[in-house]
Amino acid sequence: MNDKFQPLWQPSAEAITATQMDQFRRVINQRYNLQLADYPHLYQWSLDQREAFWANLWDFVGVIGSDRGQRILSEDAMPGAKWFPQTQLNFAENLLRYSDDRIALVERLENGQRRQLSYAQLRQRVTEIAAALSDAGIVKGDRVAGFMPNIIDTVVAMLATSSLGAIWTSCSPDFGLNGVLDRFGQVEPKLLFACEGYFYNGKTIDTLARLEQVVKQISSLQKLVVVPVTRTAEKTAEAITKLQKTVSMQQFISAAPSRELQFVRTKFDHPLYIMYSSGTTGAPKCIVHGVGGVLLQHLKEHRLHCDLKREDTLFYFTTCGWMMWNWLVSGLASGATLVLYDGSPFYPRVQSLLDMVDEEDISIFGTSAKYIAALEKKRCKPRQTHKLLQLRTILSTGSPLADESFHYVYREIKANICLASISGGTDILSTFALGNPVLPVYAGELQCRGLGMAAEVWSDAGEPLIEEKGELVCVSTFPCMPIGFWGDDDGSRYHQAYFARWPGVWNQGDYAELTKHGGMVIHGRSDAVLNPGGVRIGTAEIYRQVEKIDEVLESVCIGQQWRSDVRVVLFVVLREEVELDDVLTQKIRTTIRANTTPRHVPAKVIQVADIPRTKSGKIVELAVRNLVHGQPIKNREALANPEALELFKNLNELTKG
Repeated sequence: MNDKFQPLWQPSAEAITATQMDQFRRVINQRYNLQLADYPHLYQWSLDQREAFWANLWDFVGVIGSDRGQRILSEDAMPGAKWFPQTQLNFAENLLRYSDDRIALVERLENGQRRQLSYAQLRQRVTEIAAALSDAGIVKGDRVAGFMPNIIDTVVAMLATSSLGAIWTSCSPDFGLNGVLDRFGQVEPKLLFACEGYFYNGKTIDTLARLEQVVKQISSLQKLVVVPVTRTAEKTAEAITKLQKTVSMQQFISAAPSRELQFVRTKFDHPLYIMYSSGTTGAPKCIVHGVGGVLLQHLKEHRLHCDLKREDTLFYFTTCGWMMWNWLVSGLASGATLVLYDGSPFYPRVQSLLDMVDEEDISIFGTSAKYIAALEKKRCKPRQTHKLLQLRTILSTGSPLADESFHYVYREIKANICLASISGGTDILSTFALGNPVLPVYAGELQCRGLGMAAEVWSDAGEPLIEEKGELVCVSTFPCMPIGFWGDDDGSRYHQAYFARWPGVWNQGDYAELTKHGGMVIHGRSDAVLNPGGVRIGTAEIYRQVEKIDEVLESVCIGQQWRSDVRVVLFVVLREEVELDDVLTQKIRTTIRANTTPRHVPAKVIQVADIPRTKSGKIVELAVRNLVHGQPIKNREALANPEALELFKNLNELTKG
């Protein structure tokens, strides 16, 4: 049988029985006198009995709030559904349910600095910041922003904000001035937490000049609180004396009268977070997510799909400008230890994050597909250099994980591990398809669709597909749908983004395929799909093949308008010692042709020095396509490396031959 259809890993019967997922299945069977034999049956029940599923999940994960009520769902429309309309709850109250000596947060910076807080200390810190926020006039519904690295202070500021019923929004300090203004300028925060600098790739980057401009240009800001990261508290206080409306974190806390921590409970759909789309095609969309939907969905994904327990240590490599930061922080609700890292994943050495896995006993390690591919390209063999004793799950997202990367993980990192490729996005602040500790892992596949998420793959005619490529949609409402877009008073922009093509059906914008295993394969973004000769090709189908070629470090693929058709153009970044010649070009084309179809084979293969990507590491295919077609790039501030765009400006002539 083809190796493609053999599992790379599968849990033992004993391991399955010990999971919270299986425990939940047994609870449902007992409560409703059912015989749901396995995950596929449990998943189908969660769709057929949606209200019962979400109500039982609420009870199983122990959501803290007023009585959840008997009415689970009203106004069952998409958009417009109202979940748990009778309850009141607070996000921070749920994340601070523990107050003991277990370590809650470990902070590590790339320069070697390390801090930690116990759950009891975390609660005390949140109490102090919440008192200061209240003294500064922050009340329910106000916006508080963070221009912050991924450190303890950022988590504390978010929890303090949400404890008051206020709304948190953040981006990472590597955003340029326009990137910050494009985001925070739209939502008009009353208060901003910001760092005075940060460390990245061995460098210290100062942010004070940008902060001065931010305060001047966002008129809604009443106070800027500067958090020391690269300076001492004393040096930070000295450095900000000339900034308007500005205090140091130490001054902010000490000036406020002490008060007990109080949790302002709100409706289930009260705004919690404002997230931002990448903004690579214009001003970023400001996506508003509600308290209850985020909490319940994250608890489901953590407790059931990741089997996260109190004794676990959870890590995700992320910045505060990516949704995985919000997802990571919710791990506090399960009482686990969270490891926060800020800096380059490859500094001071390629395997720095893997060193941290051993040093912090990380059991669930989250990263990007690009990071795993980079380890392979750098010929790392962690199973030979690291112990990885507690590590049992690797999570991957940001882009589709290539088949070759699946094999690499099991061959060179650890054989007995659940490799969970996951897919969702900022749009739902969670996932549609993800991992599962009770299911086998197949190369190239996301293990399953998430409980309660009626995700399907549709043809252009709106017909459900199995083992065929199409549009990823969700056909039933779910609690973590956004409330809407900030400033979109009539809901028109929200409707256009997700519901315009099929009214009443969520259109995610991913090109996907459901497999016979019940898993899912993501073939790329729908708006980047190639269409040579009228045949739709997902870009990830090509990337999966290019990943196999050792000489190629990274690639980006576009469809170029050519002689009344579309042709495939592939740009490649090669190893330092390698130049693109006819032999390598033919090797690339042959590899792609042998494993796909002749339509997938690029008409042009062109070497470049770098590829533009977003702050969260996603390759920006549309920006490259626009450049090749001589079209403008609307928002360079959304890119982590906008200078890479210059490499494509003069390639029009190269692509014409």
